[in-house]
Amino acid sequence: MKKGLVIVGGILLVIFIIFMMYRSTYNTAISLQENVTEKWGDVGATYQRRADLIPQLVATVKGAAANERGILTQVTEARAGIVNAKTPEEMEMMGKKINTAINLAFEAYPQIRSTENFSDLQMQLEGTENRISVARQNYNEAVKEYNSHIRGFINSMFLNKDTFPKKDSFKESAGSENAPKVDFSK
Repeated sequence: MKKGLVIVGGILLVIFIIFMMYRSTYNTAISLQENVTEKWGDVGATYQRRADLIPQLVATVKGAAANERGILTQVTEARAGIVNAKTPEEMEMMGKKINTAINLAFEAYPQIRSTENFSDLQMQLEGTENRISVARQNYNEAVKEYNSHIRGFINSMFLNKDTFPKKDSFKESAGSENAPKVDFSK
């Protein structure tokens, strides 16, 4: 009788150990699978950030450059008027026009900054591309960890391949290796 209880107890212990291994394997696989999904969402979020941010930055820089172009055009035209002035009165009137143009321009836009804006745009572009790169790397690391877990010898016996399919690392689409073109001519 004692021998029978020991055998039944041993079988129950083995079943319990297998159950615990399965539970641990399954829960870890779920956690890793969710991590892969999250990391892929992060990649999408950085793509969306680029899609939202870059056109706004380009429009801002173009607007500032157009404003400065207008300032320089007004000042240049006023200076040309002084050169073409024939009388002292005309020169004085053109000088007042230059002062007025400069004062109005600097009141509306106190500091000419298009070079600084272009530099800021370049830094934002670089930062955005770096964020995308980091998000892709994080995704690939999550995929590697998940795939390593589900393909392990013991784990592969416990896990359903339909529920836990192997994930693919980031694969760029054709042409995505080229960053979006920034065009200031429009």
